[in-house]
Amino acid sequence: MRTTAFITIMVTALATAAAGTATAAPAGEYVALGDSAAAGPLILPPDLSSPGCLRSLADYPHIAANRLGVPLDDVTCSGATTADMYAPQSTDTGAVPPQLDALSASTKTVTLTIGGNDVGLVGAATSCINLLPGINPDCVDRYTAGGHDQLAEKIAAFEPTWGALLDAIHAHAPNADVFVAGYGTYLPHNGCWPVAPLTPRDANYIQGSVDKTNAALARQAAAHNARYVDVRTASIGHDVCKLPGVKWFESVIPTSVAAPLHPNATGMRNIGALAAAAISG
Repeated sequence: MRTTAFITIMVTALATAAAGTATAAPAGEYVALGDSAAAGPLILPPDLSSPGCLRSLADYPHIAANRLGVPLDDVTCSGATTADMYAPQSTDTGAVPPQLDALSASTKTVTLTIGGNDVGLVGAATSCINLLPGINPDCVDRYTAGGHDQLAEKIAAFEPTWGALLDAIHAHAPNADVFVAGYGTYLPHNGCWPVAPLTPRDANYIQGSVDKTNAALARQAAAHNARYVDVRTASIGHDVCKLPGVKWFESVIPTSVAAPLHPNATGMRNIGALAAAAISG
């Protein structure tokens, strides 16, 4: 999901400070594709190979690879959309290659987390921040004006594109098992204003839109020879409203070193364990 230039500057600074410890990524039996929900912006330590991608060496692909004991090529990149699987992605430190370029006939495992930026989930969530509920209107009314649910329609329109991407992954990595990891339970029913400053209706709308995205990804995984990893169910009770150490995701003001509205280190450890279990199962 999209992050700010401020986060880029901070991660680049951390990368510069730690540059003496950088090592090249090995050619991977396991290749990780995806956006910032997989890359883990701000979680330490940073991956110095592509600073502009704001990728962590403690993101869920690294956790899964360490558990499985397999070499990893992690090309996840913050801000990635499905289009960035096929074409170079521009970052604040230069373009990075298409993520599909990391795949080959020797690839045995692929994980993919993508879709949030395609349908604008983070932008919708931030646009619904409401510091004066009862005075400012609920944003759900704007997103569903005229009987049209804008996010639901975007998700439905984009769903076939995710299926086509899975076909492309199989074409680039014909010997690989492919796993699609969904997005989590960021908000409980009715939210938790002001920790997450969305009204109850808006919190339910945003999480409902995340759930619709997950459902579309799960359908496409089933239809295109991939396995779906259900992060949403496993993360119930670990939403942004919970205490540090319990929550897997940060709210708009993080309480740990992680990007707002993204998984934190605890979340990445648990999502990585889910991915490893699915891959080994």
